[in-house]
Amino acid sequence: MKNTVFRKKSVESLLGKNGPGQLQQTLGAFDLTLMGIGAIVGTGIFILPGTVAATHAGPAIIFSFVVAAIVCALAAMCYSEFSSAVPVTGSAYTYSYIVFGELVAWLVGWALVLEYGLAVAAVATGWSAYFSALLEGFNIHLPKAISGSFNPAEGTYVNVPAMAIIFIIAVLLSRGVKESARLNQVMVFIKVAVILLFIFVGVFYVEPANWQPFMPFGVGGIMTGAALVFFAYLGFDAVSSAAEEVKNPQRNMPIGIIGSLFVCTLLYVSVSLVLTGMTPYTTLNVSDPVSFAMQLVNQDWAAGVISLGAVIGMITVILVMMYGGTRLLYAFSRDGLLPKMLSEVDPISKTPVKNTWVFAIIIAFCAGVTPLSKLAELVNMGTLVAFTIVSLGILYLRKNKNIPSGGFKVPFYPVLPILSFFLCLFLMTQLSGLTWIACGIWFVIGLLIYFAYGRKHSTLNTK
Repeated sequence: MKNTVFRKKSVESLLGKNGPGQLQQTLGAFDLTLMGIGAIVGTGIFILPGTVAATHAGPAIIFSFVVAAIVCALAAMCYSEFSSAVPVTGSAYTYSYIVFGELVAWLVGWALVLEYGLAVAAVATGWSAYFSALLEGFNIHLPKAISGSFNPAEGTYVNVPAMAIIFIIAVLLSRGVKESARLNQVMVFIKVAVILLFIFVGVFYVEPANWQPFMPFGVGGIMTGAALVFFAYLGFDAVSSAAEEVKNPQRNMPIGIIGSLFVCTLLYVSVSLVLTGMTPYTTLNVSDPVSFAMQLVNQDWAAGVISLGAVIGMITVILVMMYGGTRLLYAFSRDGLLPKMLSEVDPISKTPVKNTWVFAIIIAFCAGVTPLSKLAELVNMGTLVAFTIVSLGILYLRKNKNIPSGGFKVPFYPVLPILSFFLCLFLMTQLSGLTWIACGIWFVIGLLIYFAYGRKHSTLNTK
């Protein structure tokens, strides 16, 4: 077992070392729901309803959001069972280490690095568009060459604002910035208030004629749209990583995860209906569709407030996703799968500073030169890979007699975990061939790193 790539971590060692007694259990269902909304609401609601409606789904994007929400809800229940049965940090990476072994855990973690890293790049790209729109409201215009991804045909070469915000967040994380529950609540309320402002103002400018044709791209367009707007729900899986700090995780984890998904789905559907009702869907292929729609109806004050809210709201998403990515690299390094340098903790700030800056530099490069649409597709692929493994993992988790009994259980077992597995696979088939190729290259790189370094240096070699 020592040298096999399928060696597993024992549940006893995880619960003994990182069990619920190590961290103070202070979070309730309301805290978790707000945490989920805070992590989920970002680029997805401010950008994707416009770009996906314009190119794939039309006004029927509301069904795309519902389909994506159903898939997420099924995967969320699987996450809930894992997090209540094994309440330790590490999310899908740790869960896979327990039920499938080291190689699968590494590949799942590698997929999550893709998710967190490119999610940061994608949100930073969206943030840049709204930041530029906000500056234009004050008659400040950034040079076009440094305010967009690499596209010489349109005169853009590098997205400097997107890179800048990533480095600013890296500085904050390096200094040991901690997200307090109160700050998270404030940010969530600001974001939700801005979204409600758009809905309440925009509804007076809705023209039902703009909803015709409602399904211009057919059912296929709705399904492709679902695979793309899946990106809008990213973040709920981050809630499961808080399992150690939750009071009564068996009850509160499912409420927090499913509750945040439900609230966000209502917001997404409402925004999409109003947005496509205010202007024909064909005009919405812009980087800031929500404020763009407000400008079209001459509500510049609302467009300005929305841009400000989007700028503030997206910063917290970048912070949470960057934190998640750096801590995942930290876990890899601590387990010996990556160089120990990445798990070195600064004695002053008590944070993995080297790890944070390695992550930030690579992601800033991606944000600077890659278009948002390509980033979103790759993020979705990485996430769906993790979701398929977690869904399948429930079947193995139930057979593990070492797992403590009790806790949340996915209902209608084994039907729902299997359904979740196949729905995630189906959404993966809706992504472009180029995305599959890029993701394949990513996993080949991951396998090379594992067999060249991780397998030999794994801490399980010494146990």
